[in-house]
Amino acid sequence: MNDAYDTIVIGGGHNGLTVAAYLAKAGQRVLVLERREHVGGAAVTEEIYPGFKFDTGAHRIGRLQPEVVRDLQLAKHGLEVLPSDPSVYAPLPDGGGLTLWRDPQKSAEEIGRFSKQDASRYGDFAALIDKATGFLASIYGEPPIDPVSTKTADTMDGLRIAGRLRRLGKHDMMEVLRILPMNMVELMDDWFETDILRGTLGAAGITGIRQGPYSTGTAFLFLHHHVGITTGALRGILRPRGGMGSLSAAFEAAATTNGATIKTGSWVERIDVENGKAIGVTLVSGEKFAARRIVSNSNPRHTYLDLLDPMNLQPAFLHRVRNIRMNGVCARVNLALDALPEFKDAPAGDAHLRGAISISPSLNYLEKAYDNAKHGELSEKPYIEAVIPSLSDPTLAPDGKHVMSILVQYAPFDLKEGVWDDANRAKLGDLTLETLAEYAPNIESIVEHAHVLTPLDIEGMFGLAEGNIYHGEMTLDQIYFMRPVPGWAQYRAPVENLYLCSAGTHPGGGVTAANGYNAAQVILEDSKKKK
Repeated sequence: MNDAYDTIVIGGGHNGLTVAAYLAKAGQRVLVLERREHVGGAAVTEEIYPGFKFDTGAHRIGRLQPEVVRDLQLAKHGLEVLPSDPSVYAPLPDGGGLTLWRDPQKSAEEIGRFSKQDASRYGDFAALIDKATGFLASIYGEPPIDPVSTKTADTMDGLRIAGRLRRLGKHDMMEVLRILPMNMVELMDDWFETDILRGTLGAAGITGIRQGPYSTGTAFLFLHHHVGITTGALRGILRPRGGMGSLSAAFEAAATTNGATIKTGSWVERIDVENGKAIGVTLVSGEKFAARRIVSNSNPRHTYLDLLDPMNLQPAFLHRVRNIRMNGVCARVNLALDALPEFKDAPAGDAHLRGAISISPSLNYLEKAYDNAKHGELSEKPYIEAVIPSLSDPTLAPDGKHVMSILVQYAPFDLKEGVWDDANRAKLGDLTLETLAEYAPNIESIVEHAHVLTPLDIEGMFGLAEGNIYHGEMTLDQIYFMRPVPGWAQYRAPVENLYLCSAGTHPGGGVTAANGYNAAQVILEDSKKKK
């Protein structure tokens, strides 16, 4: 048994590193164990082909928790965030397309080419979304309330959150409450008539989940993806200079600077429990480490069903964990390009390619793409979100060349026929290029290399159960005080001295560090109480 630590963090993703940095800063002796040879989890940049550096997992930052950026001095450790402008370019198959900018007025002028009515309403819509996401931001930076608790402190927390909602004003408060359970079609019906605008915005409500725009609660996911985005910069993305790996490098530097120890290539096989308390971990190699507490940055299903002996958990709890819906439907295709894609009748220059590129010409297009996935089939015409980060960060590709990172949806983890073998991986890559070629005819001729990750590959590479990029679907029954399961949403586990901090906890998926920040505050509070 190695020397005891105060805390062992399982998994060196950005949330795990956030916890490690905060606890080490508070004077704890912290050890981070990461099974891969580098930290970052799904926020990594890898040179797959000589000179071409890809974000193989996530290709965008969400709203980084402001306290984390400040407290951990991430800018000092090399983090530089590059906001995209425009936010998104959505091409049409027959040529042309819609460009949305960070400036809502500029976006309204662009929308006016399609509909004067939609243009006149865009500013009001953006303002409402800003208020709704502002409310969500206020509850994302703290542990969720316990709705069944009778403790005075918990009751006061609930009243405080209700007060934040009430401060939106009667009209906006009711609008926010009305939006949350809506589907994206209903939300778009309320505001806009133009197919390309409806599809472009609607895509944010279905990204990463096995749901279509007609599915209840997709309006919530739309709001979730816009928390922290500048007012009006709908579908806007943020990226770190140097790729997502530079973000993880900043978190790693923050953790080690504060005294945390990080061991890569250290695969945890099990969490050791004695007398109902977590006391350490055992690696696949057989090496053991002891600690006062364990924090898992792995997904809840793996933590509870694989790392723990089920004898340490109640049957009812295990049943709930087994029923956490993952339903991964995302694949990744990374292209090394020797030129830029040329979209039909696109604006002159390359400005329109500097944000997200969204293949989502209408809500019906997205729903039809989902129809295939419902039956375990790869979408014949998938929804695609692509970025070309080398345009704003030339260090990611050789001179004159580019990298293109593509999220492809819907690619169900469980196929109705066959498995995710080399043949289906090749089929996925071909289908992605064929879909893009409808909009950018030169795409196939400029591809030097294509790197395809199926949902099965994503699960194996990043430890994301069923390839789900959120560690569990972001649906209304799996968020807030029901994440990961009802009754255990405050980052504590039903095994003493065991905590969770991954995207499978509140506030869910995205590169935000909010999960790690909240978990760290709970752990530090518990530590003070024990002292």
